[in-house]
Parts: sequence; C-alpha cells; structure tokens
Amino acid sequence: MRLAICDDNIDDLCHITALVEQYRRQRENSITYETFHCATDLLDAMNKRQFNLLLLDILMPGFTGMEAAREIRLSDKTIPIIFLTSSREFAVESYRVSAENYILKPVQADEIFPTLDKLLAKISRGEAYLTLKTGDSLVRLPLSKIVYVEVMNRKVQFTLVSGDVKDSYGYLVEFEKDLLLDASFLKPHRSYIVNLRQVTALDKSGFVMITGKTVPVARELFAQTKTAYMKYLLSPNEEGNTL
Repeated sequence: MRLAICDDNIDDLCHITALVEQYRRQRENSITYETFHCATDLLDAMNKRQFNLLLLDILMPGFTGMEAAREIRLSDKTIPIIFLTSSREFAVESYRVSAENYILKPVQADEIFPTLDKLLAKISRGEAYLTLKTGDSLVRLPLSKIVYVEVMNRKVQFTLVSGDVKDSYGYLVEFEKDLLLDASFLKPHRSYIVNLRQVTALDKSGFVMITGKTVPVARELFAQTKTAYMKYLLSPNEEGNTL
C-alpha cells in the first residue's frame, strides 16, 4: 500500500511520518509513503503516480486540504482519505467528500493504527462485486462504484459514480440481500437502494447523491432512515468512519 502524507507544518509532518514508519515496522512492511508540504504538490504527484491512501491535513494556507479533497473527488471517488486536523469544525464537511476518518491532532498511534488495519484488511479482501445479467452478458459491478439502485416496472437500474447506468431485468428484491449485507447500503424507499458513501446530504426531499439526483425517502421511513444515516456517519464501521 502506497501512502501520501500532506501537512504544511513540518513538526506535524514529521510526527505523522514517524507513526506511519512505526506502523510499517510493526504491522505491514509492504507499506511505502511519500510526504508533501502543500496540497498542490500532492495533486501534481497524483497525476503522475498512484496512491492507495491519503493522510491529509485540512488547515493549510492557500489551497486547503478540504479543497484538495473536493478536487480529488472529481476524478477519484474511492481513494481513501484520512483527515488530520486540530479543529472539529470540518467534521460534517469531511463526510461530504467520503473521508474514511477524521482524526484530531496530535495524532496518536491508538487512533490511526486501527484505521490503517481496516484499510489494509479491506484491500486484502479485494473489492466486493455484484454480478448482473444485462441483456446476453454478465457484468461485475464493484459495490463501491454504485451510487444508487432504482427499479422501474421490471427494470432495475444501477447508477454508477462514472455516470453510467447498467440495466438488469428483474425485481429489486433479487439484489437486496447482497447489497444490504454491506453497511454502506440502505433502502429508504420501496423503489430505491442508496450507497451512503455516495450521499452528500439528507433533507426533507430525500438523499442528495453525488450525481445530483435526489433519492426519495418514504414518509413512514423518514425517521428511521435519518437515524440510520446519522448512525452510519457518527459510528465506527467497516469503512472507518469515526468522529
């Protein structure tokens, strides 16, 4: 796993790098890492080489870590981002760019090591897929790439982060079991299943997805849906979302 560590404060950068090196020696020798003093240098590097995880300071002068994350998400919806900061004020906003974790400084080993453990385990398990029959062919869809699923008559449509839509004839119930086993998926309406990692907001109209689509929430399910969504945001889970 290749990490990028970005922080404008040299003391914080050295401290975080030392923790990653400690983790590498104790847990996972295959980890490599690269350090950056500003977000623009990180973005330039990402155009030339691939990283598996970003450790990103939020409060940097000029181009902030949050601004960098928004730009990264325009082209890469899935790379894990761990925010490191001295302030809690960006906690909610961090989930809008699908951050894996939000850790307050000074970062401690007992906070960052469990997140790295989960990410490594996730990578070693490999991506989870759903197999669809579309016409005469079979298509494997990575679950992380699904934004939402909608059924219309007997056509089940899978909208992906790329904007593509995959159609499969059948009923939503045929896919529910596999999707809802993943804690990131929720059924807020009899005709929809959403990937909570691809949600930007929840309001009275429903879930606002990264594609701009608003997925409705059934009136009788709104309270429990809101509770489930807040629990997903605020509680530790397999993807590492913690406050």
